[in-house]
Amino acid sequence: QWERLWFLILTSSFFLTLVWFYFWWEVHNDYNEINWFLYNRMGYWSDWSIPILVTTAAGFTYITVLLILALCHIAVGQQMNLHWLHKIGLMTTLITTVVTMSSIAQLWDDEWEMVFISLQATAPFLHIGALAAVTALSWLIAGQFARTEKATSQMLMFTAYLAVVVALYLVPLTISSPCIMEKKALGPKPAIIGHRGAPMLAPENTLMSFQKAVEQKIYGVQADVVLSYDGVPFLMHDKTLRRTTNVEEVFPERAYEHSSMFNWTDLEKLNAGEWFLQNDPFWTARSLSRSDYLEAANQSVCKLEDMLEVIKDNTSLILNFQDLPPAHPYYSTYINITLETILASGIQQQAVMWLPDTERQLVRQIAPGFQQTSGLKLDAEHMREKGIVKLNLRYTKVTNEDVRDYAMANLSVNLYTVNEPWLYSILWCAGVQSVTSDSSHVLRKVPFPIWLMPPDEYHLIWITSDLISFIIIVGVFIFQKWRLGSIRTYNPEQIMLSAAVRRSSRDVKIMKEKLIFSEINNGVETTDELSLCSENGY
Repeated sequence: QWERLWFLILTSSFFLTLVWFYFWWEVHNDYNEINWFLYNRMGYWSDWSIPILVTTAAGFTYITVLLILALCHIAVGQQMNLHWLHKIGLMTTLITTVVTMSSIAQLWDDEWEMVFISLQATAPFLHIGALAAVTALSWLIAGQFARTEKATSQMLMFTAYLAVVVALYLVPLTISSPCIMEKKALGPKPAIIGHRGAPMLAPENTLMSFQKAVEQKIYGVQADVVLSYDGVPFLMHDKTLRRTTNVEEVFPERAYEHSSMFNWTDLEKLNAGEWFLQNDPFWTARSLSRSDYLEAANQSVCKLEDMLEVIKDNTSLILNFQDLPPAHPYYSTYINITLETILASGIQQQAVMWLPDTERQLVRQIAPGFQQTSGLKLDAEHMREKGIVKLNLRYTKVTNEDVRDYAMANLSVNLYTVNEPWLYSILWCAGVQSVTSDSSHVLRKVPFPIWLMPPDEYHLIWITSDLISFIIIVGVFIFQKWRLGSIRTYNPEQIMLSAAVRRSSRDVKIMKEKLIFSEINNGVETTDELSLCSENGY
């Protein structure tokens, strides 16, 4: 019973660590976002993604090796005999995995939506892999089935295995992926918008970052605008300057002040590039050329005016704004100042996607050509009433059905932040019009969805794999029954009798008598089948 309990714990740990490892591998798209989230919680920047990924992979590998060894023991009819050190390691891995998964669920519950989205890309292939694993497991199950003497145990074992196999055979009925479609139904490639420029190639929200984005010839860029204390619009995402500048060195006593409470003359003194080379948030700094490395190291805080000068000719723009503190001198007029800067730059109004809800009616009057964009998920009728023509949402906030409904209402959807080609491919198949990305230089080179499969072809693969699996499982059970069914189960009396010395003794006679009654109870009816030896032994 204890062996069964430990095997159950081992199996549960395997599946838990498998799910956690899959989750952490798939959220690679959001590693920088997770690090930024933890930075706001802890107050300092550190790349937590790599330690978590390494420890997760180590734990999963350890549990997998233990499970394989346990199955090998069972296959030859032995108990697991799990060492106490492995029991401690097993429980430590299980508890750590459960605690970590619970913490992520509480702190970052939205990220679990990533698992369901990723299954749209991986489920057809995971199904084939799971089918192969369960089919291979039939050798072990069939062997145990053939060795088991009790009909009840046989029926229980066979029923459980059959339920798992049938469930796997029917899993494709629940698989839904936008990339299971005819090639001719595929829509145009989603336009790419650089998130704060090209942050994998240069420090975010710097002039160099937007220059790199323009060089990539992408559709547009996204920028975060703040107004300085003396009324100069500049680019900064965080509320403070700590993460992306050296404010702690230049103005240590003001490091935690809101970025808008600095005059532009003070902001000009800050370096906005060294952090990128030191922290290397996307693991790309080492790949920069010597000239790019030096240029990145000397970046400063960027004015909105300078950025508009770089992108105004051929690039669209999504503008996001930080709310100013009430004590800011331009608290009530920062929208007007920003509008004046945009219009004075000469950028075409239809190239600007205006995101803030603040003073939207005023913006529509002053700049009627702006594309009014909402960061909240609204129904199509409400959007038309407010004059909104585009949605800018996180990719976990919309479904494939939502995208189709908005498209039918002649409303476009931009999703952020999309960095991985597989996620870009899924959204492409779903019909998304544009995405915001940190890796625009990667996505622009994706010529076609990673995989696209017609429904008939998918059904053929599904049915064929199920049939092959079924034939193999039936063949394995027949073979194992034939191979092991004729092997008689030896009881203690037979083993001891075979080792007895060649002489008459009272003990040998007693063992012979026990063996006779044992075989009679097993259904042996004739004395010839008893295979009894003479009184002198074998």
